[in-house]
Amino acid sequence: MADPVLTRPARPDDAGAMCALLNAIIAKGGTTAHQRPFDKARMLAHYIRPPRLISCTVAEDAGGLLGFQHLEWCDPDWPGPGKLPADWAVIASFVADGEQGRGIGKALWSATRIAAEAAGVRTIDATIRADNTAGLRYYGAIGFADYDRLVALPLRDGTRVDRQRKRFDLPSRA
Repeated sequence: MADPVLTRPARPDDAGAMCALLNAIIAKGGTTAHQRPFDKARMLAHYIRPPRLISCTVAEDAGGLLGFQHLEWCDPDWPGPGKLPADWAVIASFVADGEQGRGIGKALWSATRIAAEAAGVRTIDATIRADNTAGLRYYGAIGFADYDRLVALPLRDGTRVDRQRKRFDLPSRA
């Protein structure tokens, strides 16, 4: 029987384990738009302590880090396609290869949703590579709905990949 999955806020000392997890996903290819490996400084700046951070949650068991989920306010100065409204947030989720199906994503989402509601987020955007069937299935299973598609966006290596956009609308605080 697998150890229970626990979640908690990410800490700076998690950066190394988070890099190892995400860099393994990047090396495998096909499920993330990231193509350049992360080092600790980049992990801190991009996921653990970015300026618009709402939450970054890790999932772990007795064996170590199993995944992490990041939520931040959308960038009002985003120069790329698909600019989002100011009261929207963007989410990113990563689970260690071979650990899918243990409820890690569900546990992370529970913590992230609480943080989003507390921060007053109206809608969460998940923009996923269209060829990432597991990611699309995950976000659909937790209640995200398709709302847009970005066509043939280039990766760092020049490969063009569509991105499916999904959204989760949080209850109004009226």
